[in-house]
Amino acid sequence: MSDQVTITQSSATSSPDLTSDNGVPRASSLSEIRQPVVEELTEFRSYFRDAMRSDVGLLDKVTQYILRRKGKQIRPILVLLSAKASGVVSETTYRGAALVELLHTATLVHDDVVDEAEKRRGAFSINALWKNKVSVLFGDFLLSRGLLLALDHRDYELLHIMSDAVRRMSEGELLQIEKSRKLDIDEETYFRIISDKTASLIAACTASGAASATDDRDVVATMRLFGEKLGLAFQIRDDLFDYGVRDVGKPLGIDIKERKMTLPLIFALRTADRADRREIIRIVRSGSPSRAELRRIASFVDTTGGLAYAQEKMYSLADEARGLLGQLPESASRTSLMQLVDYVVNRKR
Repeated sequence: MSDQVTITQSSATSSPDLTSDNGVPRASSLSEIRQPVVEELTEFRSYFRDAMRSDVGLLDKVTQYILRRKGKQIRPILVLLSAKASGVVSETTYRGAALVELLHTATLVHDDVVDEAEKRRGAFSINALWKNKVSVLFGDFLLSRGLLLALDHRDYELLHIMSDAVRRMSEGELLQIEKSRKLDIDEETYFRIISDKTASLIAACTASGAASATDDRDVVATMRLFGEKLGLAFQIRDDLFDYGVRDVGKPLGIDIKERKMTLPLIFALRTADRADRREIIRIVRSGSPSRAELRRIASFVDTTGGLAYAQEKMYSLADEARGLLGQLPESASRTSLMQLVDYVVNRKR
């Protein structure tokens, strides 16, 4: 039997019409969203393959495995759309997109080593196939390729944007580890963690794209903030998957088993009476809750309004993100970014 638990949906869990205020039609798929940069995305893929090339046989073998597993490529799409919505796509834009993918892929490879993960998105991880030493060295290779790509072309602003994102990602991860031991995360700390862990990289994508296409610092700042809001909404949607809401497909309790305090649970604990709070904290602290205990937490979070509260925050952030995009001139790329906001908060996985 699956751990999935169906929660009775209230009106708060039904997706509102997120595009009615601005008149932008919803995109039916990610392929529709990337249409304004479909040619540029093809060019980027070639650029990215060249950036990862090596004459060391083992490195090249691992690289080819990584390239075959590349998924939706939302991050380079974000860079390209942000550039085109802010100005004109240039060689610097392609380097920015490649830099994002190189550094992001490096962090994922290292994460799999730290987490001892054997699979990622259904495929074997690098450390499962080639062991930890090769994985760590391969991640280091990707980091160095990204740094050299930027330095060789004097893309110092792109390098600064991405380096700051990697710093924030590391700090956010370490802060979450520290707090998971004490289970004392409040809402302010939660937003700091997800801002650093998730939103920082998405903000780096949108800021890099804008910086590659325009010298207008206000536009770059606006696009960075847009990416930050989008990233926060993305992470809250991901956190909601853990509670078995009917329209999502993530098994219940993954975050709970890892003792991660996410927004639905933080709100629920804040509003609960002392007896319920002590019981739920005890279950989470155990690190190995039973199926019945997971159902108990899911029901507790739902009935105390934790799910509705988190969704309200997510939709509010989505509105703020669209409002920032409204400061840009109308274009097909801006429309796609608007649709991407909708895609993020309504995705099923």
